[in-house]
Amino acid sequence: MIEKIQQEMKAAMKSGDKLKLGVLRMTLSELKNAVIAKGGELDEGEMLATIQKALKKREEAAAAFSDGGREEQAAKEESEAEILRAYLPDKLSPEDLEKAIDEVIAETGATSKREMGQVMKEIMSRYRGRVDGKEVQGLVASKL
Repeated sequence: MIEKIQQEMKAAMKSGDKLKLGVLRMTLSELKNAVIAKGGELDEGEMLATIQKALKKREEAAAAFSDGGREEQAAKEESEAEILRAYLPDKLSPEDLEKAIDEVIAETGATSKREMGQVMKEIMSRYRGRVDGKEVQGLVASKL
């Protein structure tokens, strides 16, 4: 993934796409910092989690700017978020997510909210980068 980002950075430099270039540079920097923090190479799940975190920052910033009446800055943050979404796998549909949660609940034998952590851990590890933790938490809580 790092090589792909580096290739697209070069293409953005050549095309003069400053927005994409800036986002890719920041993302590459965050990935390299994660490698340093781990003390070794990242697996695909860890790379996706790093990109997901960067995406979440952009989405939260866009919402904050929008609430503050700074629509131009909010639009910029949303554009940056859109660039990052291209590096993440497609989100699970609500139907697929519910089905996955039902499967994990059946596999783990969870019956109460005390066992919610087990179910959450399994869902998040299986579908890292494809599900939103808060959404999963709400659905798991309603099913247990």
